[in-house]
Amino acid sequence: MLRIFQFLYSLRSFLIFILLEVLAIWLIVANNSPQGGAFFNSSTAVVGSLLNTQSVVVGFFSLAEANEALLSENAHLSEELKMLRLFPDSVQIELDSVFAATFEFKGARIISNSIRFAQNHLTLNKGINDGIKPGMGIFNAEGVVGRVKSVSANYAVAISLLNTGLLISSKIKSNNAFGSINWDGKSSRQARMLYVPRHVTALVGDTVVTSGYNAVFPEGISIGIISSVIQSGDPNYLDILVDLTTDFSKVRYVYLVENTEANEQDSLSLQSKIQDEF
Repeated sequence: MLRIFQFLYSLRSFLIFILLEVLAIWLIVANNSPQGGAFFNSSTAVVGSLLNTQSVVVGFFSLAEANEALLSENAHLSEELKMLRLFPDSVQIELDSVFAATFEFKGARIISNSIRFAQNHLTLNKGINDGIKPGMGIFNAEGVVGRVKSVSANYAVAISLLNTGLLISSKIKSNNAFGSINWDGKSSRQARMLYVPRHVTALVGDTVVTSGYNAVFPEGISIGIISSVIQSGDPNYLDILVDLTTDFSKVRYVYLVENTEANEQDSLSLQSKIQDEF
């Protein structure tokens, strides 16, 4: 032990130099926006590359499970496609341009995920080069997953639905009563539906989906199933607990959705001085 201390003592000048260098770099990054932005982008790329390598190695050993999930989803989509096909004696009706699709979808793989914090985040293996933008909604075959927060050239960091700071505009499918889904920081399988008036009939077993009332998610994406409805102490709103349909401990492949008219909607909201909390 004495020799170790003697060795470290002999390197005292070098160690002090390294410490001062690290302190100087930290002060520059912390107090200068351009250097801070450059450092953030560089660190995101390095960390993203390491996480991507780790994900590839881990993913190799779970290919069978991933293929099974893809097969199941493809079968479900094929079944829906059959239902959407016109019958021989049906008539195709031209829809008004107002009903034209305004959403575009992209695929990505999650390379980092957390569920144990109050503010959980995801890292995706797609970025600016793949057309990913901040604000895009994220979901999978099970339901809503989160929303993109920031992007680098090849990676994106997203806010998970398991984040106490995220609100998702939602509605009860059976009666279209709308509210907001917010995670309370407790179970990773449950969240709360807020701002549903007390006069609304909300029943255990009702399905909760996205409302389509904002520029992030289209209407009808699954969020969860109501597991309890309590007449809370709040005189205006119900206390609704929702079992999430997405299993965040297993989520791996996701879709990202972009509303191509989001800028117009956001500009109109700003012009009208309306704050979109979702």
